[in-house]
Amino acid sequence: MKIFNDLAEWQRFRDELTPDLSLGFVPTMGNLHRGHASLMKQSKQENDCTIVSIFINPTQFNQTEDFIHYPRTLDNDLDILTQCSVDFCVLPNDKQIYADGFKFQIHDASQPQRMEAHHRPGHFTGVLTIVMKLLTLVRPHRAYFGEKDYQQYQLIRDMVSAFFMNIDVKACPTIREASGLAYSSRNNRLSAEQRLRAESFAQTFHQSSMPINQLYDTLEKLGISIEYLEEHENRRFISVNIDNIRLIDNYVLLKNIEFKD
Repeated sequence: MKIFNDLAEWQRFRDELTPDLSLGFVPTMGNLHRGHASLMKQSKQENDCTIVSIFINPTQFNQTEDFIHYPRTLDNDLDILTQCSVDFCVLPNDKQIYADGFKFQIHDASQPQRMEAHHRPGHFTGVLTIVMKLLTLVRPHRAYFGEKDYQQYQLIRDMVSAFFMNIDVKACPTIREASGLAYSSRNNRLSAEQRLRAESFAQTFHQSSMPINQLYDTLEKLGISIEYLEEHENRRFISVNIDNIRLIDNYVLLKNIEFKD
């Protein structure tokens, strides 16, 4: 695996790549887990070369504490990339990525703002801006995102389409622990007691035949604070707080089930 810490070096290398080689891209913030590995695996299957970026993007954290406590596990991350036979890794720093001081931004002007956009003001501005920068730098043929962050995937897909970028944005299935809890970097911050509640949350949330009002009450009784619980386009979305740790999840609803509040 070839590692690039300098973006100018990467850009020179990218210009020299044979044009007929397909390039798959997995953007990450590090602290890699099986969910990330599944994206790399799909990219390896569908492309000649796979590149992964690791960059903890400060502009998408609407709470400074989350940015400070985000796990930095670079050595382990690089081991995982090697195990997954990733071809290239780009490791930019803040000064390289935001040489403009975050002067230029990509903003989703949809109204009303819902779910993550509503509860995390400015979050998607940071996400869309960094993804646009990375896509411009990498120039991949395909880019891979997990369905756990489905709203994020939709916005990135629509942004790529709106700016006429010739990139196939692909959504990959959520990878889960044995308990049903979706793999997430935030899981590493759960205490033993919090993990039990997180697993109860996942198991309860995935009872798709349960109406929303009943699901809401059941989760609250388990000591799980619900930020939002909504259904859009035949998909159920949720964000919860287990003490100070925020988790999100979603899944496609079964057809022909009517939910009544």
